[in-house]
Amino acid sequence: MKKTGLYIALSTIFFSLMEIALKSVGDAFNPIQINLIRFFIGGVVLLPFAIRTLRIQGMMIHWRDLGLFALTGFMCLVVSMTLFQLSIGYTQASTVAVVFSANPVFALIFSFLILHERLGRANLIAVIISIVGLLVIVNPANLTDPLGLTLAIISALTFGLYSIISRYGSVRRGYNGIVMTCFTFLVGSAELLALVEITNIPGIARAFSHIGWLKQFSAIPLFTNVNLHYFWFLFFVGVCVTGGGFAFYFLAMETSNVSTASLVFFIKPGLAPIFAALLIGDKIAVTTVIGIVIIIFGSVVTFMGNKRREAGKMRVE
Repeated sequence: MKKTGLYIALSTIFFSLMEIALKSVGDAFNPIQINLIRFFIGGVVLLPFAIRTLRIQGMMIHWRDLGLFALTGFMCLVVSMTLFQLSIGYTQASTVAVVFSANPVFALIFSFLILHERLGRANLIAVIISIVGLLVIVNPANLTDPLGLTLAIISALTFGLYSIISRYGSVRRGYNGIVMTCFTFLVGSAELLALVEITNIPGIARAFSHIGWLKQFSAIPLFTNVNLHYFWFLFFVGVCVTGGGFAFYFLAMETSNVSTASLVFFIKPGLAPIFAALLIGDKIAVTTVIGIVIIIFGSVVTFMGNKRREAGKMRVE
């Protein structure tokens, strides 16, 4: 139990510092460039754990599985994480952290729509509570940064969709979470690399250079600022946050259960804004604080509902 607590604590801290670390370097890295770097490093960090798991299970990756990893990599890295990275440039890191932490709510909705899983009463209540919390944070009546919030919400929504696709693929192919995540990161990194190369085609680079915020998709660099000056930043977001955060999360799952490990995402909405205020001076509005409390309450409802459902499954078995 002590190990589980340590794994949850480390994963929560790393994930809570993610938006702050990415925000702290400003425009030093292109959003797609830093995604490519950190998720490739994260995939490499997770690879030994994934190989160990495959050996224990007596399984191996097949060529036909590349289609699955291409889909999950596209949804996670190319779509969700690109929007996530862009949102950090347009609004406060603390706001992005809280909004993105609502992705399990969207996952519940997609599980109902796509997998036809029944939404229990606790999950339905959690969805409603979390949506109310998001509306309080967004504050439509006094919206000052609509683009950043919109990108953050779509990022959370598409990450929820990725989670369901990953779960469906995991059940169909028999891979566990760490294997799915590792190869999603590696294949998704290859897709991001292809995107980087495409944006450096002269005609495409010129076209994007004249379209507002899409200028960031014009001639995306690959190695710019990848040097000793930014070594510790790259090490932290790649090895600690992306690789270590997910590794400790899955280790917590192995030593406990899904509900206990999911505490990581329930604690983050409260912890990330505190880190943002202390480390980079983010000002937390009263509405944001109220929204955070509402979302945390919704997360607690989800957690309790999941615990009750798992206990029921254990009794049946």
